[in-house]
Amino acid sequence: MNKKILVDFKLYLITDRRLFIDDYSLLTAVEEALKGGVQAVQLREKDLGIRELLDMAYALRELTAGYRARLFINGRVDVALAVDADGVHLGVAGMPAYAARKAAGEGMLIGVSAHSIEEAIKAEEEGADFITFGPIFETPSKIKYGRPLGPELLTEVRGKISIPVFAIGGIKKERAVSVLESGASGIAVISAILGSEDIKSNTEEFMRLLK
Repeated sequence: MNKKILVDFKLYLITDRRLFIDDYSLLTAVEEALKGGVQAVQLREKDLGIRELLDMAYALRELTAGYRARLFINGRVDVALAVDADGVHLGVAGMPAYAARKAAGEGMLIGVSAHSIEEAIKAEEEGADFITFGPIFETPSKIKYGRPLGPELLTEVRGKISIPVFAIGGIKKERAVSVLESGASGIAVISAILGSEDIKSNTEEFMRLLK
C-alpha cells in the first residue's frame, strides 16, 4: 500500500493560463512562484482537450518535482495518475472523493471544493483530505458561486470538520493573516500571485505572512 502523504502546505496556487499570452508564459510564472516558495500547485484548465491537458500536466510535473512541490490536477483522476501527480482536486458536481480514492489509492491527496457548510461536511464524510472553501471575499473568478461567504462562515466550518480548510476567493496579502485567524489552514489563490508584476517576491511575501 502507498504511504499516505500529508497536507503540509499553506499556500495553494491555482493556474489560469488566460492571464498570460501563451502556455510558456504560464509555466514561467509558475516557476517564479515555486522560486518564491510555493509548495502546492493545482493545474486547473477546464477548457483544454485531453492531449493539451496532458502536455501541460507533464510539463508542470517536471517543474514542480524540481522544487519538491506538490502537483494537483483539477477534476481528472486519470490525468493525475498518468503524470504521477500528488493529488486531484474535485468540484462539487464532479466525481465524489470516495470514487476518486478507489481509483487513485491511498498515495494520492484528494481536495474538494466546497461553497457551503453542508458541502464541506459532505466532502469530509466522502473521504476528502482537505477542502477549498469560498468565495470568502468578492472575486471575479467565483461570481457564479454567489455572494461571498465571509470570514465568519469560515470560522463556523472550521468548527464542523477536522480536515484542513483552504480559504479561497479574493484573498489578498492584506487579508491573509485575518483569514488564518478566522480558522483557515491555508489559502488558495490565482490572480493574487499570477497576476502580480513580481511573482517571486509576491509569493515570498505571502509565505512570510502564512508562517
